[in-house]
Amino acid sequence: MTGRAATRRGSSAGNPAEVTLDDGRVVVVKRAEEPEAVRAEAAGLCWLAEAGAVRVPAVHGHDGRWLVTGRVPSGRPGPGAAERFGRDLAALHAAGAPAFGAAPPGGPREAYIGPAPMRNVPGTDWPGWYAEHRVLPYLRRAADDGVLRPAEAAVIERALEQLPERAGPAEPPARLHGDLWNGNVLWGADGEVWLIDPAAHGGHRETDLAMLQLFGCPHLDRVLGGYQQAAPLADGWADRVGLHQLFPLLVHTVLFGRGYAEQAVAAARGVGG
Repeated sequence: MTGRAATRRGSSAGNPAEVTLDDGRVVVVKRAEEPEAVRAEAAGLCWLAEAGAVRVPAVHGHDGRWLVTGRVPSGRPGPGAAERFGRDLAALHAAGAPAFGAAPPGGPREAYIGPAPMRNVPGTDWPGWYAEHRVLPYLRRAADDGVLRPAEAAVIERALEQLPERAGPAEPPARLHGDLWNGNVLWGADGEVWLIDPAAHGGHRETDLAMLQLFGCPHLDRVLGGYQQAAPLADGWADRVGLHQLFPLLVHTVLFGRGYAEQAVAAARGVGG
């Protein structure tokens, strides 16, 4: 994949793992069960890098099961880096996408967010696209699996009916990281923020920010401040956070169960005002 031989495996024996190549470079090797997951992640990293905004590890090679990327030496979170990250994230979003749901160039239609399948189907109307291709697939699966009760599913369905009125002003498709939780935000030894493990696609920029708020992030106020300086959000954006969190909360409901189902229902009730 890289054209180089491995001379030493790092201390981590897990997945992903650090490997030293024969030219001295230390890379990260990650194995996926599904070939499309590898292709989606590699295409997503390249698409994010193409924007010249956020820092992402370089893709050194990939095949049907393995992805090899650069390693990010770890550092400590800092307020200055957080503000720069906010501005860089705004620049990434402004790089745009051809449509809501557009896959990165070379990326598959049948992609993934973490281990969960995520279909990239282009659309022009964000509320309708978000309901059909992001929220409803996971709502149906959670209901079918019995993790989400019928009355709870009905609360989320009612929230989706209100999306056109609650979604805020129309915005063009943004270039999203797509899985922007704290674990995918690395604070590098170079004093900058790096992003890994994208589920990149065209979407609404508030979705990335809502996911970042869902599980917390060091110096989040500085991140949001830097973002607002570079690209102010539309009025009422803070009231729409729960709406944008419906997607990741339902993904987590499918993957991890009842605790997230209750959070998803609470977020849906908030959409109703």
